Amino acid sequence: MASVTFTDVEKRYGDVPVIDRLNLEVKDREFMVLVGPSGSGKSTALRMLAGLEEITGGTIAIDGRRVNDVAPRDRNIAMVFQSYALYPHMSVKENLAFGLRLRKTPQPEIDRLVGETANLLGISPLLERKPKQLSGGERQRVAVGRAIMRKPAVFLFDEPLSNLDAKLRVQMRAEIKKLQTALQTTAIYVTHDQTEAMTMGSRIAVMKDGRLQQVGPPIEVYRRPQNVFVAGFIGNMPMNLVAATLEDRGRRVAAAGFALSAPEPFTAVPGAEARKVVLGMRPEDLRGPAPPRAPARIAIQVEVCEPIGNEVVVHGRAGGDALVCVHGADRVPEPGDRLEVAVDLSRIHLFDAASGVRLDG
Repeated sequence: MASVTFTDVEKRYGDVPVIDRLNLEVKDREFMVLVGPSGSGKSTALRMLAGLEEITGGTIAIDGRRVNDVAPRDRNIAMVFQSYALYPHMSVKENLAFGLRLRKTPQPEIDRLVGETANLLGISPLLERKPKQLSGGERQRVAVGRAIMRKPAVFLFDEPLSNLDAKLRVQMRAEIKKLQTALQTTAIYVTHDQTEAMTMGSRIAVMKDGRLQQVGPPIEVYRRPQNVFVAGFIGNMPMNLVAATLEDRGRRVAAAGFALSAPEPFTAVPGAEARKVVLGMRPEDLRGPAPPRAPARIAIQVEVCEPIGNEVVVHGRAGGDALVCVHGADRVPEPGDRLEVAVDLSRIHLFDAASGVRLDG
């Protein structure tokens, strides 16, 4: 297998920067997910690694070998695209075997590898079918199988599940992750879906506007986002982000419609007195109704309720600040109700208002 290293990698189209000094190391046998919105540069980074895009500056290395000027076919990588890229006139078996035939692999070896791969992916009954006779999930399995047949050092996945329905995406997420674990290979996976990133990656790299924002295990990025962008992007429900001010030597954080006692670590923030901040609170850390002795609470005016089974997602306002919180499903609030929610002060986040960077705490 192999490690992958981006060192000060840049990509520009004329004067327009697409990737700005990307520094990232992907460990041997790691499942790394590049995640970010459209235009963040994640697919461009993957295509540069594959050799499908020239880099403007910096170095890309696979297992310590500089590959900037190495032809794509000689990089020992395999790529699975959003479009399945199967040959429509060929059967599944022929699609799987195509690359091996080009390399003049002996037919008995081709038959053996096709059989092993088909069994691994559960597509043995489909080998004589043409792509038009397959479902979307089956086509994606064939595309993955064709990549496996090459036995590459690194697997590259460029938003491979975007064309599948929601239920099938969940199934394929688990299958790709299990496959990578079974094959013990290095994998780099690109997606705009933060749920895919959180559930699949051993580490995730969050990108925005061609710049790397944060790298780490999914739960670490979720619990300690390093800036406002990561805080708002990572999480099944976006974090509540509210303009506020640190007061009373950092012991109190005041927004327009409410105030909270700041946890002790924030009292040590340099220049805490009257410092402008962004207060971050995840919806699951705002729970209603607040018990009578809740140490911290916020009163909100309910606007919209979204029952999701075992709980209700409530959208409301505290003064002029929009907030999303979670409510028990035993009683669904009505629009216009006044609702008090308990705040888990140990899980609030503070970011500098000017830079957007996380404050210690």
